[in-house]
Amino acid sequence: MQYPHFFETVETIKLKDELSEVLGAFSEGILEISYLDVVKNAGHSCPTTAGAYLMAREGLKELYQGAIAKRGDVKVYFKEAIEEGTTGVSANIFSLITGATDVWGFKGLGNHYIRKNLMFFQADIPLYVRLQRADTGAMIDMAYHPNRIEADVTINALMPKIITENANQEEKKQFMALWQARVQNILENFDKVIDYKID
Repeated sequence: MQYPHFFETVETIKLKDELSEVLGAFSEGILEISYLDVVKNAGHSCPTTAGAYLMAREGLKELYQGAIAKRGDVKVYFKEAIEEGTTGVSANIFSLITGATDVWGFKGLGNHYIRKNLMFFQADIPLYVRLQRADTGAMIDMAYHPNRIEADVTINALMPKIITENANQEEKKQFMALWQARVQNILENFDKVIDYKID
């Protein structure tokens, strides 16, 4: 399996998942999710996947202040409907990382480790997404602005050819390289693309 090297250089997200410990999946319930994991899950690497990964990672850092975030103990709220824009793509990534789902998720063991009804859409929140700890109620609102990292103008020229399948091999390679270069730039400059509102 070949992929851009920078996928492996992005800071990972360390989590404590008590359900995985109970069921013997991970020792002490400790696991790490990487950007590569997110790309595998989404099937592609783009500004949206990068943004969702960054918001989840940085939001959990703020919520847990140096402690390991608890997977399955975080509620996720989206301002938009799941069908709107790229919300569905982002929601899938937040679900992978936090364990939160709306109605389709794990029903729990007894009254423990429930993962459904932890994700909400069309929420009355000030920014794009909110993370909230279920135990303390602490929350953080976040907005993502990928346009603050400008794309190479050549991408715009090549995009119509890619979409209509009229690009030659060299143009395809150039488009891939430029596209992933922008994603890498976003991931490495996450402090420029995310706004926070902490409550």
